[in-house]
Amino acid sequence: MIPFILKRLGSGVVVLLAVSILTFSLLYVSSGSIARNILGDQATPEQLAVKEAELGLDQPIITRYISWLTDALGGNLGASWFTSEPVANALATRIPVTMTMVVVAMILISIIATLIGVAAAVKRGWVDRVVQIGAIIGDSIPGFVIGIILVTILAIQMGLFPATSTIAPGVDASAWVLSLTLPVIALLINGVTGGAQQIRSAVIKQLERDYVRTLRSRGIGEREVLFKHVLRSAAPAGLTVLSLQLIGMLGGVVILESIFALPGMGPMAVTATIQSDQPVVMGVVMYTVAVVIVVNLIVDLLNGWLNPKVRVS
Repeated sequence: MIPFILKRLGSGVVVLLAVSILTFSLLYVSSGSIARNILGDQATPEQLAVKEAELGLDQPIITRYISWLTDALGGNLGASWFTSEPVANALATRIPVTMTMVVVAMILISIIATLIGVAAAVKRGWVDRVVQIGAIIGDSIPGFVIGIILVTILAIQMGLFPATSTIAPGVDASAWVLSLTLPVIALLINGVTGGAQQIRSAVIKQLERDYVRTLRSRGIGEREVLFKHVLRSAAPAGLTVLSLQLIGMLGGVVILESIFALPGMGPMAVTATIQSDQPVVMGVVMYTVAVVIVVNLIVDLLNGWLNPKVRVS
């Protein structure tokens, strides 16, 4: 198992390095007018030159990247070019908002999608048809549209939840829960419908295998066949689907946080990208890629635990 983990960690480091080079290169192309954007149109050429030297914009791209990478490896992600706020501090205050919403939604999606998917595969009939119709509807409605509908009905018209929130994590638990409820529901509707459909397919595929018929012919009960053998065999496909759901959710959260005015990473990432604020964009991208790598590593470890052949491959 240790060589398997080291191999996956090595692949993750290579991916992280490749993404950092690509992102830094793209930001370099769009950094030509950064000094003027910061100082304004009234800045003189001398003032622009001083600002560019201060930010290191007068250095070759390789020198700038190596400097950034060296600082990042030492734990220093720099400071925003526009607000001077350290990137590490900005991430530390916004990550709890985003990750709380994502983790809570992912836990609920995993439980609900598995229950619905297994029920559809085992019961079939109208339950299966409802799940398939729900998957089509869920996939066809973007998460931000669901978010707007929830705000309009449950927050504005009925007043059950706050329409927007700017609270900080840990300030008020009840207000915090109410603020996250609608965004989590918006994530759930998309995630559960798609996840349940994929888990249903994986379970049906296992139920049609020869080993299931052999187990049944030996007189083993349906519950034992389902929970001890079928679900274990279908778990790798389900884990892969759920991991993809989580990765896709990180993109959807950016829009939902803007709709609900949540102080997460989404609004900060959008603003920094529009301004070409290199230190902030690099920090957000590296953190997001690191989360994806960790999620994939956890899924690979679980798949390796469920199926030893994966570790060999």
